[in-house]
Amino acid sequence: MKCMKRRTVSFCIIILFGVEALFAQKGYEIKVKIPALKDSSIVLAHYFAKESLTFVTDDTTKLDKNGNAVFKNGKPLAGGMYIVILPKKRYFDLFIGDNQHFSIEADTSDLVKKITFQGSEENRLFYEYRNLITAQTVLVKKLNEQRNHSTYASQKDSIKQVLSAINTEVTGYIKKTIDTNPKLYISTWLKSLQEVEIPPFPRDAKGNVIDSTFQYRYWHNHFFDNFNLADVRLLHTPFYEKKLTYYLDKVIIQHPDTICKEIDLIMTKRGDNDEIYRYLLGTLYNHYANRANEIVGMDAPFIYFAEKYYLPNATWVDTKFKDDLKKDISRIKPNLIGNMAPYLPLAEIPVSHFLQAKSDTAVKNSMQIGRTMMLPEIKAKFTILIFWEVDCGHCQKEIPLLYDSVRPLLQDKGVKIVAIHMLTSAEGKAKWVDFVNEHKLYDWINATPLDYAYKETYNVMTTPTIYILDENKRIIMKRIGIKQIPDFINRVAKK
Repeated sequence: MKCMKRRTVSFCIIILFGVEALFAQKGYEIKVKIPALKDSSIVLAHYFAKESLTFVTDDTTKLDKNGNAVFKNGKPLAGGMYIVILPKKRYFDLFIGDNQHFSIEADTSDLVKKITFQGSEENRLFYEYRNLITAQTVLVKKLNEQRNHSTYASQKDSIKQVLSAINTEVTGYIKKTIDTNPKLYISTWLKSLQEVEIPPFPRDAKGNVIDSTFQYRYWHNHFFDNFNLADVRLLHTPFYEKKLTYYLDKVIIQHPDTICKEIDLIMTKRGDNDEIYRYLLGTLYNHYANRANEIVGMDAPFIYFAEKYYLPNATWVDTKFKDDLKKDISRIKPNLIGNMAPYLPLAEIPVSHFLQAKSDTAVKNSMQIGRTMMLPEIKAKFTILIFWEVDCGHCQKEIPLLYDSVRPLLQDKGVKIVAIHMLTSAEGKAKWVDFVNEHKLYDWINATPLDYAYKETYNVMTTPTIYILDENKRIIMKRIGIKQIPDFINRVAKK
C-alpha cells in the first residue's frame, strides 16, 4: 500500500503559502521586547494540527541592540495558537485572534510567568489560564501523592474533597472566561478543550434503563459540539489531529461500511476553507492507508476515500503517484471483504495422480493433468483458498500447519480447503507432487490456476495468501494467520 509522505518538523521550519485571512482588520503589527536578547533573529510561526512541534513559519524579524523588534505585514494572520521562536531553541506561545496589533515584553529567565502583553486581552487571559493550570497541576500531584501514602480513611476523604474543590475552581474559571469573552478566540479555544457532557441514561417509572445505547449515541452525535472542524484557527493548534483521529478510531464503530459513512460526515464538517480541506485530504488518506496495512478489512475505507476524495481533489500530487495509486486500487478492490470471490478457473488434481506419481516419473513431470473446476462447484459452509509455492520457505512451514489445524473442521464445520499451487514449470510441479505426498495432503483440493490473471485479481503479492469464503463464495476473511483460522471459523459458525 502506498502512503503519502508527509513532512514533519522538530524545531525545524516549514513554509505554507496561500493561507487565507479570516479577519477584516488591516494586517498585523506585533511589537516584541526581550531586553536579554540583542541582535538576534526571531521567528513567528503557528502550530499545525499535531501535538509534536509541527508548525508553519509566518514571519521573521531581528531584535535590535535594545532587544526590540516588530512582526509586521499588511495581510492579517489567519489566527490560532502561535509561537515565537528564540535562539537556543527557546520559545513562547501566544494567541492570535481578531486584534493583531499589540505589544509583548518577555523575560528569558521565565517565559511563562514573566511575560506581559499590552493591547491583547486574548493573551493576558491565555497566560492567566496557563499559570492557573500550572499551579493547580503541581498542587494536584502533591495531594495525590499524599492520598496514596495515607493510611487514614478520613485523611483520604479530606484530600478528595480538596481535589474536587480544585476541579470546581478550574472548571468555573474556564466557564466564566468563555461566558464573559464570547468574541475572543481564547473562548473558542477553551471550549474546544472541553468534553461534551453526556446526560444520564433515560429510565422508566421503575428506574430501569430504557435505552442502553443512549449515552454512546449521544457521545457520538455530539462529539464535535465544542470543536468546530471548519475553524481554521483550531487547525492552527496542537490538538486538531488528536481530536480527529480519536473520533475516527475510538468513537465510531470500526466497521468498513460505518467508517465510509463517517468519512462523508467529516468531509461535510470541513466548511469551505481550502487549507482545512487540503489537510483533511492528506491526513485521512495517510490514516486509512496505514489502517489498511495494519488491520484486515480496512482497505475498504481506504479505497472509498481515495476514489471519492483524494484522487479527484489532491491536485498537488504528481501524475505518477496517482497512476500507481489507481493500480493499487484496481488490484485490491475486487477482493474486498464482502465481495463475491472473483472468477478463478482451476485445474483440480485428483489424489490418484499424486499416488501414481510416487513411482512413475513421467506422471510426476506431466503438465497435462486435472479437470477444470470453478469455485461455485465447491459445496461447503466455508472454503479456504490458499495460494502457495513449494519453494517458499514460509509455505513449507505453514502448509502442514494449516493441514493439521484445520483438519478437525473439515467434517465438523463443513470446511473445504483449496490449495492453489502457483505452478510455473515441470520442475516446480515435481517438487509440489513430492511435498503433497510427503505430508499426505490428500483431504483437501489440490489445484493449479488456469488463468494467470489471478495474481492481480486476488492481489497475490506474497505467499502464502489466504482467503476464507462463505457457502455463497463471498469473501468473509483474508490474509489471516494460519493459527487464527480455526477460531475465526468456529466464531462465524456459531453466529
